[in-house]
Amino acid sequence: MKKNNIYVAKLGKAVGLKGHLRLFIDSDFPEQFKKGASFFTNKNLQLTVLEYNTSRELVLFKDYEDVDIAKKLTNQELYVTHEQTRENCNLKENEFFWFDLMDCDIYENDLKLGKVKDIHRYPINDYLEISTSNELIKKDLPATFLLPYIFNTYILNVDTNKKRIDVKDAFVILENS
Repeated sequence: MKKNNIYVAKLGKAVGLKGHLRLFIDSDFPEQFKKGASFFTNKNLQLTVLEYNTSRELVLFKDYEDVDIAKKLTNQELYVTHEQTRENCNLKENEFFWFDLMDCDIYENDLKLGKVKDIHRYPINDYLEISTSNELIKKDLPATFLLPYIFNTYILNVDTNKKRIDVKDAFVILENS
């Protein structure tokens, strides 16, 4: 399994006699768990979905249609590639995949504030963790700061092809971090 694959779910205990497993989704895109979809596990297995019951959160995989065989998958993690994610997950306006936002440069009025280091999910909003540019660190500003990922309030434009995010009012947050 490649290191940069995306974690999307964890398999729970077997339910019933036909090999269904409880599915604990950790993704904003449950639609990717459709019949025929393939996933990799942390044990280097490739699994193909035969059926997914959204209301009961149960999944059945090809070649694991027996409870005793399916039990061997309990507690394994499911992963997908970036390409699978792009193909199977539909984004709305001003939505971006987290892996596309990573390493984007943050600019406010053509001043480079830093680079996206990580993304944190909090109950109300997501936050970009930004590594401050060296020029601003030399001016005794913090090495990192958090910026709420709220369009039109802080985020003005995202261009994942150019790896650039234009923001407003972020410098004030940096100064007060």
